[in-house]
Amino acid sequence: MRNIRLTIQYDGTDYSGWQVQKNAATIQGLLEKAVHSVTGETLRVTGAGRTDAGVHAFDQVALIKTSSRLEPDIIKNALNAQLPVDIRIIHAEDIHENFHPRYDAKNKTYTYLISRPGPYSLFLRRYSWQLSWQLDPASMREAASRLKGKHDFSCFQASGCSARHPLREIMSLDVVESESVVFMGFTLDVPLIKISITANSFLRHMARNVVGTLVEAGKGRLTPNEITEILELRDRDKAGPTAPACGLFLKKIEY
Repeated sequence: MRNIRLTIQYDGTDYSGWQVQKNAATIQGLLEKAVHSVTGETLRVTGAGRTDAGVHAFDQVALIKTSSRLEPDIIKNALNAQLPVDIRIIHAEDIHENFHPRYDAKNKTYTYLISRPGPYSLFLRRYSWQLSWQLDPASMREAASRLKGKHDFSCFQASGCSARHPLREIMSLDVVESESVVFMGFTLDVPLIKISITANSFLRHMARNVVGTLVEAGKGRLTPNEITEILELRDRDKAGPTAPACGLFLKKIEY
């Protein structure tokens, strides 16, 4: 039995998240169907994280255990031939038998895009939260500074989370403004705010709930001191709303 590590990119817009669901198209479900077509085996594709419906990935990592003798590049190309065009295997390699894509991960980075008021580009509607509110990035950065470090993140945990405990560590949380973005070789003069979060792991909807709370700070509805209080209260109702899935990308997983 071989362990094959897959690196996967996908546009999550048209899918009901990573995890297999009955009567719904998911990334994991389509990968397992493709693996069966290529190897003839019914295998579980184990992912590093369960991205939500509508969330995208540049660098999702997954594992298959297979008896196939096909070379990794052949497996990659064969899987891509079976998958929809918005899901791509970008790398495949043999990996040691003890590798686990989730438990071996040191940290994960999610990036979120917010389109600010001003020039509009229809090409970003699938990939950003388009806000008409003028946000204060300085207030967002100050609020973000209160969330760095190791905390009980119960206030940012969605119901139905299967985590054994809510303790997580945010290593970095950056809020960056830009006046344009390069898209498919074109420069779009669209003002953006990019929020990047690196943590040892994430609770269900944690990244989107953090973004929603930072946006409330950017609107002037929450002060930095209130962010600290929200953490201490551990009450989901006290934090901001869940940001839409469309702007969230799984950017990188470090091992």
